[in-house]
Amino acid sequence: MVADALVYHPAVAHYLRFVATTVGRDKVLRTIQYFSRFYAWYLYRTNRPQSAIDPFNALKKQFGTTRKILRIGKFIEHLKAAAIAIDNKSPVDPVLRYLATGRQLGYAGYLTLDTIGVVDVIGVKKLANAKQLGDNAYRFWMSGLICSAIAGIYSLYRLQEKEKSIDRKEGDGAVEAKKIEKERSAARIQLISDICDLFAPVSALGYANLDDGIVGIAGTISSLIGVWSQWRKTA
Repeated sequence: MVADALVYHPAVAHYLRFVATTVGRDKVLRTIQYFSRFYAWYLYRTNRPQSAIDPFNALKKQFGTTRKILRIGKFIEHLKAAAIAIDNKSPVDPVLRYLATGRQLGYAGYLTLDTIGVVDVIGVKKLANAKQLGDNAYRFWMSGLICSAIAGIYSLYRLQEKEKSIDRKEGDGAVEAKKIEKERSAARIQLISDICDLFAPVSALGYANLDDGIVGIAGTISSLIGVWSQWRKTA
């Protein structure tokens, strides 16, 4: 009876729906990857022996490679999303439409170069331009994140202006205020995630001198946001 209660519990069904998604698995692996990066740095800074640090360096490397393999071909998804965004005929703010297109094209470029680089990472064929390929991939990722962050800031501004024009005392105004607050919360969370993610390409490209501790904890935060978001979607 106890076993049946556990097997058929709604939480188990929810978990199975979550791990059945590629995004769900990727976000979990990403959380472990970035936390391992942070924790390896922490152990190093606290003068722990190399034998204690090596397992976390291995987790960071192996989970990073696993995620690259799982992302093979994913650039097509973002190219399609970019085409849909630019062709969107609904009354969408043109600024947000172009930023959404730029975001998807940035991610598509990043994942295209990332896919090409997989052959070097897994040792099938060493590429002479692997470093340049990786740097360009980071540039595409950074451009997509910047577009997303600007869209978030712009959305928050528009919501603030829209909020000023509604009357909360009226029934429709109260409903609209709740809708605005929900949209504002989603925009803030996405903006925090984008800013945290920006630490990785900015550091990798040498635009800022950030150690693995900062990049690791920022990546862990954005990954946990991704896990939470995907968990809610599969509820």
